[in-house]
Amino acid sequence: MAKFLIVGLGNIGPEYALTRHNAGFMVLDRMAAQHGFTFTMNRLAYTAKWQHKGKQLFLIKPTTFMNLSGRAVQYYMKQENIPIENILIVTDDKDLPFGKLRLKPKGSPGGHNGLRNIDEVLSTQEYARLRVGIGSNFQKGRQVDFVLGQFPEDELIQLPDYLDRIADVTLAFCTMGIQFAMNNYNQ
Repeated sequence: MAKFLIVGLGNIGPEYALTRHNAGFMVLDRMAAQHGFTFTMNRLAYTAKWQHKGKQLFLIKPTTFMNLSGRAVQYYMKQENIPIENILIVTDDKDLPFGKLRLKPKGSPGGHNGLRNIDEVLSTQEYARLRVGIGSNFQKGRQVDFVLGQFPEDELIQLPDYLDRIADVTLAFCTMGIQFAMNNYNQ
């Protein structure tokens, strides 16, 4: 049975719960709520295992904080013996408008410190990433406040449908492959 590591990036703690930077956590929490699995605290991450259409999905929400996510990714990749091509990192992206997403088989961190740390720890950029658009409606010098801020009311209303779409892309990556998922979901 093929195994996949799905990593939702975010920061732990209630003060970060509905912030833009926690989009990765929100996607995995949405999947758990929809499909009836739960996360438990383990080494370096909250983890869950779930079987879907003949695939073993191992989902993690690193507890190392965003900028040290690579430690958790590397640990569970080795612990679960999951090949790099079966890893998907789900993360926020301020360079995409809210509601847009982009799945790529590899790439640069693009200024994202969580991805940068994963690149450094794994010594490669050859892993899939699903970038979740959070927009960039902030003044110069206010980026940190923006990404660590909560979604405004109009986006909160749209958020459940957006998270559902992102969860669909994640499952398509695991069951149909990255090319199919990119062709059908990238905008």
